[in-house]
Amino acid sequence: MSGSGSREGFGSPPWDPADRVSELEDTRAIPGRGNAGPPGQPGQPGPGGPGPGPDSGDGAGGGEQPPPGRRARKRRRRRSALVELLVLGVIAVVLALIIKTYAIQAFFIPSASMENTLDIGDRVLINKLVYDFRGIHRGDIIVFDGRGSWDPDTPSSSNIFSRLGSDLEGIVGISHDSSIYIKRVIGLPGDHVVCCNANGQITVNGVPLSEQSYLYPGNQPSAQPFKITVPPGGLWVMGDHRAVSYDSRGHTGDPGGGTIPESSVLGRAFVIIWPPSRWGILNIPATFEQPQLNSPAANSSNAALAAAMDNGTALRPAGPVASALPLALGFTGAVPLTWFQHRARRRFSARRKRRQSSQR
Repeated sequence: MSGSGSREGFGSPPWDPADRVSELEDTRAIPGRGNAGPPGQPGQPGPGGPGPGPDSGDGAGGGEQPPPGRRARKRRRRRSALVELLVLGVIAVVLALIIKTYAIQAFFIPSASMENTLDIGDRVLINKLVYDFRGIHRGDIIVFDGRGSWDPDTPSSSNIFSRLGSDLEGIVGISHDSSIYIKRVIGLPGDHVVCCNANGQITVNGVPLSEQSYLYPGNQPSAQPFKITVPPGGLWVMGDHRAVSYDSRGHTGDPGGGTIPESSVLGRAFVIIWPPSRWGILNIPATFEQPQLNSPAANSSNAALAAAMDNGTALRPAGPVASALPLALGFTGAVPLTWFQHRARRRFSARRKRRQSSQR
């Protein structure tokens, strides 16, 4: 039979003519294994080598999209980074406010009264803790609040938002308080300060001061003569640019006879931090280290101060002031704190995941 004979020929197809022949386009892709085509075709290993995988981007389907879980994890990581940045900023501000209040402040020099020791535009740091461990020394450059001595004793604002705004301004070195002064201490309580001797020098307890190292070039120690015994709890202060400094000499008619109360001192200026070309330590000049300055006036000073305290003379407390602090000090403390809390949170999260996987 012709049909039977055709099946036995060498070139005969192994199916009946009525059977449907599968076309290549009818094949389907098996996920993860490429197209199920014959060897050598794209997507199927063969003599031509392995074809492109499902992520090659060839064809109408393109590459695979990341699973929703991965996208959610990325979003969570971005949110976590933003939260950590916000926490870092808050911690830095809080630390800056604490440091500003109790330890270190930075002040901007607005006038020429301390030239050339301090120029206009200089920024100095003051140590607010130093006088908790030692007394005020002659020659110290101090920052003090002049309210109640050189300026009217005006109460500070009771508005919490106003005070907060003032403190936040102070963090970056901005201060609008015109009652804050910076001067050099010349006389301590009980000191006898006189201008001038036969050589035109200021004397303290009869000892002449050699001030050439810090006085403004061409200035004399004082063009205005004066003589005062510094009262208990008081300080006689002067600027280094004597010709333009409105200091204790100009306030002799004020309470205290021109002196300022020790309790109004905010701290000791110890370093110039800006501009970089002006950086330097503010040391006590050698003339104030003369041992003769402390005798016999030191004994009388201590006796007068003790007598004043025995008589119930109260020292005036310093009022709150708007102060300044470089925000970098806050970040210096905030960065390690934020790093530690980040590590602790990651460890806690990893521990929780281990517990959950062990319970499954």
